[in-house]
Amino acid sequence: MWYNPITVWLLHTPLHGMFSGNTMVVGNTGRKSGNPYHVPVGYLRVGESPLTVSYKRRRWWRNLRSGASVTLCLHGEDVGAQADVIEDDQGVAEGLRAFIRGNQQAARMFGVKLSAEGQPEPESLHRASSERVIVRTSLK
Repeated sequence: MWYNPITVWLLHTPLHGMFSGNTMVVGNTGRKSGNPYHVPVGYLRVGESPLTVSYKRRRWWRNLRSGASVTLCLHGEDVGAQADVIEDDQGVAEGLRAFIRGNQQAARMFGVKLSAEGQPEPESLHRASSERVIVRTSLK
């Protein structure tokens, strides 16, 4: 996307405060190409782990399969982390539930309907899980 380099730059400047509460940069090296990649992504901190949700059809997360060392730009600072991609439907559903618990407005973004009690409805959660992956990062 044309605005990614601008977002990456902003998140590394003192102006990061406008975005860094829910946007971070994931930096890694391509497994085959060896090229460096820096991708701005939305995240929610679940415990100590920044959690990111992405559509399966996107490509940026594929280099992170089987665990990968990454650099995260969080709150204007670069920190080392280990990334794990969760692709199975049940694991993704659990990740979406955690994300929605932390930010109920995310349910609408993911197309997940909530019950009167604020719980994700199983059918819409399953549909959302089948289209997405979760990237969980553990800070080093």
